[in-house]
Amino acid sequence: MSAPSLGSLILIPAPLSEQQPVAVLDADLPLLRSIRHFVAERARTARAVLKHYKLNASMQELELIENGKHADENELRAFVQQTLQEGKDLGLLSEAGLPAVADPGARVVSIAHELGAKVRPLVGPSSLMLALMASGLGGQRFSVHGYLPVKSAERKAMLKKLEAQARRDNSTQIWIETPYRNDAMFSDCLEALSKQTRLCVATDLTDTSQEIKMYRIAQWRQLSKPDLHKRPSVFLIAS
Repeated sequence: MSAPSLGSLILIPAPLSEQQPVAVLDADLPLLRSIRHFVAERARTARAVLKHYKLNASMQELELIENGKHADENELRAFVQQTLQEGKDLGLLSEAGLPAVADPGARVVSIAHELGAKVRPLVGPSSLMLALMASGLGGQRFSVHGYLPVKSAERKAMLKKLEAQARRDNSTQIWIETPYRNDAMFSDCLEALSKQTRLCVATDLTDTSQEIKMYRIAQWRQLSKPDLHKRPSVFLIAS
């Protein structure tokens, strides 16, 4: 008997906020609802998202493995390989937005490609792209840097490097921060960046509390400090 054909890796967008409970197109729902095996950064978050999608199985019937920074690499690889080689589709979810973009899911996608499995990305929201769209900064040339250093001195040094890159390449530089460090990030931006540099802060994207503001650093310094504490935000700069 011939071996079953490989399953597909399905890249499933997750909502950016509670106000957006479903983040995929209606046309993709039948495929999504048929999946029984998943990889996600955190199981608890993933199960909450999957409940909204109304799968054709109970939560107890699903097999889900975590892909966070403490995940066992060998266990993860074995799970991905076994699922796909048995001809079963495998869903990959991020904490929010698109999987594998500023997200550890990229290693799962890499394993799928090594096996020769099909990789199918579903359409959904990306906080990085939504922020870029709404920033008023250049969208022709940009770089995404994930998270910057945690220590203030190192973070300020990196901000200066990104500012120089933005000037040199006439590009937009984009990064994110752990929400509880947003205030520290914003303060360092005001201290480290030149007064003519443009800074956009996009907060709570797709939520009813969404705020997107873009000013030059000199203007930001004259305004009241925005409330960013524990609110998911994207930072962007350009010359």
